[in-house]
Amino acid sequence: MNYRLFSKGDINVFWVLFADNLANFLIIIGICTFVFNMPNDIVFNRIIPGLGIAVAFGAIVYAFMAKSLAKKENRNDVTALPYGISTPVMFVYLFGVIGPIYWATNDALLAWQVGIAAGLIGSLVSFFGIFVGPFLQKAIPRAGMLGTLCGIAITFIASVAFARIYEQPIIGILAFGIISWGLIAKFKLPFNLPAGLVAIVIGIIIAIFLGEANLSFEAIGFYPPIPWFGDMAAGIKHLFINPALLAVLIPVQLYNMIETMNNVEAAKSVGDDYSIKQCQFVDGCGTALGALFGSPFPTTVYIGHPACKSLGAHGGYSIATAIVFLIASTFGLTAFISGLVPEVVLAPILVFVGIAIIATSFEACKKEHFIAIGIAFLPHLSAMLTIKWNSMLNALGAMGIKDLPTLNEMAGVMHQQGAFVLGHQTLAHGAIITGMLWGGMTAYLIDKEFLKSCYLAIASVVLSGFGIIHYQSLGWFDITSQVAWGYVILALIFGFMHYTNPDKIQPQH
Repeated sequence: MNYRLFSKGDINVFWVLFADNLANFLIIIGICTFVFNMPNDIVFNRIIPGLGIAVAFGAIVYAFMAKSLAKKENRNDVTALPYGISTPVMFVYLFGVIGPIYWATNDALLAWQVGIAAGLIGSLVSFFGIFVGPFLQKAIPRAGMLGTLCGIAITFIASVAFARIYEQPIIGILAFGIISWGLIAKFKLPFNLPAGLVAIVIGIIIAIFLGEANLSFEAIGFYPPIPWFGDMAAGIKHLFINPALLAVLIPVQLYNMIETMNNVEAAKSVGDDYSIKQCQFVDGCGTALGALFGSPFPTTVYIGHPACKSLGAHGGYSIATAIVFLIASTFGLTAFISGLVPEVVLAPILVFVGIAIIATSFEACKKEHFIAIGIAFLPHLSAMLTIKWNSMLNALGAMGIKDLPTLNEMAGVMHQQGAFVLGHQTLAHGAIITGMLWGGMTAYLIDKEFLKSCYLAIASVVLSGFGIIHYQSLGWFDITSQVAWGYVILALIFGFMHYTNPDKIQPQH
């Protein structure tokens, strides 16, 4: 067996992972610069080099993990796990950690210091996944894990990117047509060119012609990665003086840990069986390394491995991604690229990734569990609605409109208009875990494994009791809420079904 790290499939997949990570880099630059008013010294000399180190570290490690797995199983078709910044977690860190510090103190340096301290503490939760990840992988049916992954893919990746296409349709529709031809339908382009590259190049050319590309050399320079020990210590000190921020960090890092677990399960579903323990360890190391060198943002095994494998990638795309982002972050090229490559050019690639995840998830589960996958989608729809409603209120505030009500204050009026704000908010908090639990409970019910459904219902009682799911903040265990009691009753019903001779209960068709 001769496993080659680089294959023809790596060319196309490189552009997929490049587009995904680049989009996150550009979002971080934009929000830190224009929303938090961080100076270029913090953004380009500290945050971006730290991101480059974190992404490069994990991408290289996962490439060689693929080679090791290929040697172990004597196969030449192993695909490396994609790796990068978790998009949902990135937004939580921006607006749940860095933002509140900046808005309370108007101190961009302190906000960044707290951010990297949060990243370091978050890495410890990833290390915790080394011990609980394998257990969760066995306890939750594949339909629950992949179903909640599909919910993220359809709401936060594919649908958002598809809408972005229609904001600049001349560029977006053409680029999506190329992606559909080369990556979805898998037809060869002239001269066997990679579809991702062709879509990006043509999109750039049209953007320049339409005057929608902006070439700026302002931030280009030399920004070597430097460890920021003193700033890390200052951030940790502030975190422990203000422990309320830990209530934001712990649930979101649990989310990040479970995202890695789900994505590793997705890889297993298409034949690449990586160790959950090793992946959690790599993620923790990458996040800690990034934080030490200036990046507040946790890294994770990326969503989309089945799509990468379907294109025939090995590990070369991962190494190429590491090299490109390390160079770009060290020399300030991300700012230049952000002006040259319109966001709409990257959107079709993200649509492909999102839809491919959904397609392969259904292929990996038995037909009887399809409805469980669908149920696991639903909390993510609530999460997206809640985020967009809050974005609308924030936009109205940015326009100068005073005395705006909060979303909770509007709940009664919106309920009369058919918008169930309180219910969507309840589902939105901890959506990835809620989707996984409901998908798992449903799959076990379909298989008449009522006791396992009971255990997941009990887990839902515990998680909601501590505020990990359904509530905005953590707290001491409290079972007085209606949500917790709903899960208690559900657990009792499932337990009763198990202990009253379940073999006599036939599933309804």
